[in-house]
Amino acid sequence: MVAGWFAGDGEDFRLIGTRCSACTSVFFPREDGSCRNPGCPGGELEEVALSRRGRVWSFTDSRYRPPSPYVTNAELPWEPYTLIAVELESERLVVLGQAAPGVTVADLTVGMEVEVVPGVLHEDAERTWTTWQWRPTGVTA
Repeated sequence: MVAGWFAGDGEDFRLIGTRCSACTSVFFPREDGSCRNPGCPGGELEEVALSRRGRVWSFTDSRYRPPSPYVTNAELPWEPYTLIAVELESERLVVLGQAAPGVTVADLTVGMEVEVVPGVLHEDAERTWTTWQWRPTGVTA
């Protein structure tokens, strides 16, 4: 889990971004230093909860184990996963993330509505790493 990138559970789960008070640009991942908009004179950055829903902008699947330096357990079989780029409803910002378990490229179309849900990136005996995932609306886990 990356601290400050998301918060909440269930219906309260949200990605957390920042908004510049001067130009109203929204950033994800959050920006805590200064506004990234090159045309902005700079303003205070405020933490904002981002839209829970958006539309599929693009998607693909990952069918191979990533090479070094990425860490994967070679003892375990590789499990393909689906990646979805989602344009958030209000912010019009595109956010990339994994699809929720069971969602494949065959289930997706560009423009369909999806929602952000909490998910597990990896877990071992000592720790669970959490993340966000995208799930088509109307589908329950």
